[in-house]
Amino acid sequence: MAFKIGDNAVYPGHGVGIVKNIETKEIFGKKQTFYTIQILDNGMKIMIPKDNVASVGLRAIISRKEANEVFKILRKKNIKIDNQTWNRRYREYMEKIKTGSIYEIAEVLRDLFLLKVDKELSFGERKMLDTARSLLIKELALAKKIQEQKVEAEVREIFGLEAKTEG
Repeated sequence: MAFKIGDNAVYPGHGVGIVKNIETKEIFGKKQTFYTIQILDNGMKIMIPKDNVASVGLRAIISRKEANEVFKILRKKNIKIDNQTWNRRYREYMEKIKTGSIYEIAEVLRDLFLLKVDKELSFGERKMLDTARSLLIKELALAKKIQEQKVEAEVREIFGLEAKTEG
């Protein structure tokens, strides 16, 4: 997949970034082209060799249609939450987040929200819930071309949470 400067791209585990630069550098006598991606959430810059785009999982943001599929995943409530230990569950969810798949991240968010209803989440699980929510909301907002607050409100509504009031 080829990106242009200014394109949005998703880097697994870090979220949505913008392609800031495309440059060719010589490394060990071999010319390589790199994308410089700036992650929107924290400003971190990542250089990815163009040849490694597929292997690191860099991808374009999802379409509006795919965003609707993500909302279907979030709304699916009749799922069985695994009764394994929190650290095993944590590792499993971490692997899903690292794939960069918006669908896997949506499953993690949904499962953690549903688990939270039954019991207190561990510190790691709460942190992971926040990570999954932030990765998801930023990409959904861009895909649907709406503000993040609207996506956040829709997600909160799906899980029966009252909207946060800023004040």
